[in-house]
Amino acid sequence: MSDDDALKEIVWRSPAGEALSCREKIKVLTENLEEIRELAQDALEDAVLMGADEAQFRGVIRELLDRLVNPYRKG
Repeated sequence: MSDDDALKEIVWRSPAGEALSCREKIKVLTENLEEIRELAQDALEDAVLMGADEAQFRGVIRELLDRLVNPYRKG
């Protein structure tokens, strides 16, 4: 299964665990992930070609994701 196929197999869920059913929302979420994957792949390739350590690069990306802030979080 390709990465694109895997992204299309994701069942998007609400915070309550219910599957999202709006096709347009699912389309936008999937397209956003495809763009992120493509950008991350390009950045990884650049890093490796410039001599950066692949494991360090992957760690930096994980840390970046962990630091994303949800501006809509309540409380």
